[in-house]
Amino acid sequence: MNNYTITDIGELIKDNAYVGRGIVTGLSQSGKYACVAYFIMGRSENSRNRVFKMEDGALFTKPFDESKVSDPSLIIYAAMREYKKDLIVTNGDQTDTIFDGLKAGKSFSEALRARKFEPDAPNFTPRISAVLHFDKTFSYEMSILKSADAEGSACNRYTFDYEPIKGLGHFIHTYVTDGNPLPTFLGEPERVLIPDDQKAFTETLWNNLNENNKISLFVRYVDLQSGEHNDVLLNKNA
Repeated sequence: MNNYTITDIGELIKDNAYVGRGIVTGLSQSGKYACVAYFIMGRSENSRNRVFKMEDGALFTKPFDESKVSDPSLIIYAAMREYKKDLIVTNGDQTDTIFDGLKAGKSFSEALRARKFEPDAPNFTPRISAVLHFDKTFSYEMSILKSADAEGSACNRYTFDYEPIKGLGHFIHTYVTDGNPLPTFLGEPERVLIPDDQKAFTETLWNNLNENNKISLFVRYVDLQSGEHNDVLLNKNA
């Protein structure tokens, strides 16, 4: 495997018990579609008690059973919002931070300077984010905000800015695998295949996420010529 290898995402995740929350974005093989996917996983009852719901054009995590919610602070949020010709996808309430930042004329990375990793010691879960730009030409950026040490004493902020390549997507997730504490994602976003077939891509992702820990998956394909989009939303808690 070299630095330019593109891997089927199913092969990356199929034997991994816990990659946490993940974002995939990129350009389909023909160049016709921009793709973005977001999934959540969970180990605790509180975390597993969730579904994805679309409301007023935004994607939210919501409780499946309101009576079982013990702490909503890090698990209930807007995961996707649109601002003008930008589409924001994140694993936490930094979605709103980025939205407000773009509205104020800030860049993606400038908006995120106000935030850091989640305060869930000892894991210090990274905040992962992406923004897809549809102004004139399609491009996308990704970010991860990580603890600099095991004590959570400082935050390292990494931004990746991509010019799309046909068939290539980038995949960033919160954890390497299961553990205690959970080991944080390392390195650059992983290079994965984005097919033209949205149904096949969705099934590959959903079917290879760990059966016990997967919760919800959202996949959007945007036709770059017409601007129309198609969404697929899957919830384990149906």
